[in-house]
Amino acid sequence: MLHSLRLPHLLSCALFGLFAGGVQAGTPSPAPDSLLPLLVTINERLNIADLVALTKWDSGKPIQDTPRETQLIDNARKKAEGQKLNPDEVAELIAAQIEANKLVQYGLLAQWRAADKAPDTPRPDLINQIRPQLDELQHRLLQQYADFVPYRNDPNCPNWLGTERASLIKDQLHGQALIRATGELCVTAQ
Repeated sequence: MLHSLRLPHLLSCALFGLFAGGVQAGTPSPAPDSLLPLLVTINERLNIADLVALTKWDSGKPIQDTPRETQLIDNARKKAEGQKLNPDEVAELIAAQIEANKLVQYGLLAQWRAADKAPDTPRPDLINQIRPQLDELQHRLLQQYADFVPYRNDPNCPNWLGTERASLIKDQLHGQALIRATGELCVTAQ
């Protein structure tokens, strides 16, 4: 008799545990604290692209600057080793930042050419003001990326990224660039 009373109780406990576990498994985990600061830094770097575009408009210099891009990627590879990061992954991250930055520059220059004028705003010096800012941002970006690396393979990573990224988009051009800049942050099976 005792055994027959315990069986329904055990079954109900087992079912409760199964349902509770199912609810917990269906609830996505919150984004790690390291994601938003990384995205803010990436976005800050993209906003500086506006200033770079202004200097390119004024100087007539091409957007493509292969020696500078190579230097940035090589420096990032060296720093990656010191931070125990995969140099190839860091090179991909920095290359994505460069491509996203150029996307903004090409888009703005096309808009300004269509309007036959660029915004009438102060132009900082590319070499002495903008590049040091970009170098500092790259240093910060690598530190923040190192903090985020343990979460890159989490199955929730694309959802975290989409949610956090959406709050930073200011217009279509910068939104597309931010998507490009963060395209390889998550490494999940498709």
